Amino acid sequence: MPAKQLLQDKDRKFQMLFEDHPQAMWVVDPKENRILEANAAAEALYGHTREQFRGMSLDAVLVSEEGGTPSGSPRRHRTSSGRIIDVEMGRHDIEFGGHPAELVVLLDITGRRLLEDQLRQAQKMEAVGMLAGGVAHDFNNLLTIISGYSQLILNALPAGDPNHYSAEQILKAGERAATLTRQLLTYSRPQGVQPRVLDLNKLVTSLSTLLRRLIGEDVDLQLALRPDLGRVSADPGQIEQVLMNLVVNARDAMPKGGTLTIETANVELDESYAGRHLAVKPGPYVQLAVSDNGGGMDEATQARLFEPFFTTKTSGRGTGLGLSTVFGIVKQSGGNLDVYSVPDRGTSVKVYLPRLDQPAAVEAESARRKVAKGSETVLLVEDEEMVRSLVRESLVRAGYRVMDTSDPLEARRLSENYRGTIHLLITDVVMPKVSGRELAGELQAARQGMKVLYMSGYTDNGIVNAGILCKGVAFLQKPFTPAALTEKVREVLESAGRTHHAGE
Repeated sequence: MPAKQLLQDKDRKFQMLFEDHPQAMWVVDPKENRILEANAAAEALYGHTREQFRGMSLDAVLVSEEGGTPSGSPRRHRTSSGRIIDVEMGRHDIEFGGHPAELVVLLDITGRRLLEDQLRQAQKMEAVGMLAGGVAHDFNNLLTIISGYSQLILNALPAGDPNHYSAEQILKAGERAATLTRQLLTYSRPQGVQPRVLDLNKLVTSLSTLLRRLIGEDVDLQLALRPDLGRVSADPGQIEQVLMNLVVNARDAMPKGGTLTIETANVELDESYAGRHLAVKPGPYVQLAVSDNGGGMDEATQARLFEPFFTTKTSGRGTGLGLSTVFGIVKQSGGNLDVYSVPDRGTSVKVYLPRLDQPAAVEAESARRKVAKGSETVLLVEDEEMVRSLVRESLVRAGYRVMDTSDPLEARRLSENYRGTIHLLITDVVMPKVSGRELAGELQAARQGMKVLYMSGYTDNGIVNAGILCKGVAFLQKPFTPAALTEKVREVLESAGRTHHAGE
């Protein structure tokens, strides 16, 4: 075969391979940094025709990045529509039209980079969440003391006493601090929730009056609620917290006023969406969207939105826990959320919760039972001295006989030496030497009728998931007030049936 025909066959095979290859490819002039040819896959990826590609400088496609990009690293490219994609480029020296050229093979890794970023964010949030959970546990012990003693003082002071107002302010501050602590715990780990089948339209409507007061007169609240909205399974208190946080953020983004829209809709999240978001399953969802026409955010700000303690608000106006709390609640409810924002044009946060084909739960009207005093004998075991003193004083004031100790080993001796009936053991869950669960198991073996109430700065779901307690045990989460304590004590003492043992 003549050499010229051999070269023509080689060029024809290269042309066929280049044209039909599913990977995007360019032929580039390395000296002038211009694109000489592009294949059909490159047309599809970038949205430019081959005629537009020919002669185009690579600078027209590349997105400049601060500090440059190390050799071999993925580059950011801009498509004809302005969309930014992450691309890995492989270069190979070839001859094209009798001149030296480069064959550039382009791999779109935008989806992969997105999943990698989400994984890194999830790992970072998990690590900070562990720290947040530990801090919240210690805070709950302190808040139990602050809220508890301030309520005892309030109960002892007449309304006209000049110190009554001061005690009220201490109690309110404790309640606000407890709210922040709950946000930390919601962010740090899944919490014990009470999910119900909800109609989000009813929830939004019932909150609308409060929300209008919250945002002020210079912000116009618009509701766009789909009439045939599906139902979701979630804790109503948590969803209210999500909505309140999103509305407050939207209000703060419009300091000079504007329009705030709350919208609901039925949506389908497809395989493509699930492929771009970790732990999202395709299927039917209900969308809850909160949108504003405020200042919007740039990409750098959006990348940090869900970090705990990150805030764009001025000092003293934000804790940086609002959106991280929203993130934790939505993920815990099996959903997902997306943020869409453009500087100077506004922001829209869209929450997606799995859709159910069930009627919403009917609200049950139940009157709050009055706290009754008691005369039973209680054994109290709590290693935090000030918390123990508060619990003891609260119970004694309510008429109970109380034996208390900080040491689980001493609690054994008290139980062994006491000849009367011990009706209730109140014990902290996590203690040195012996855990509350182990202590309860030992004492209940000798005192079959004794009931147990556990208390902890961690949540009931958190300690159950950690294998420390089983489901169904009586549990009181710190911080609590004396009223909540005595009400729970009566509930446990008056509960019918067999007492759950710690390890069951």
